[in-house]
Amino acid sequence: MATDTTVPPRTAAALKRYQVMAYVVGVMLLVLVFVAIPLRYGFGVPEVSKVVSPIHGFLYIVYLVTAFDLALKAKFTAKGTLLVLLAGVVPFVSFWAERRVSRRVLAGQPL
Repeated sequence: MATDTTVPPRTAAALKRYQVMAYVVGVMLLVLVFVAIPLRYGFGVPEVSKVVSPIHGFLYIVYLVTAFDLALKAKFTAKGTLLVLLAGVVPFVSFWAERRVSRRVLAGQPL
């Protein structure tokens, strides 16, 4: 995705970090919800969940930091910031939120 020339370089860099983390956290959440948890509770195989859960937890914390950094640099509203931070906890929502946030930040629109 090409960045708009009106976006300050620090904001563009924060946006790129956010985009990467939104994708990574979204994929890890899908692996956790649709692979690790069913294996643990449906088939009695807890090993996958024991590995994936802490990785997802750590990556979600990194996502929170990158999303908050972007919110500060792009001047999100408190409501917009909260919604972006929570987008990493519902499967598939981080992908949708990333696209919406990216479009609005690049267009210079408030969130």
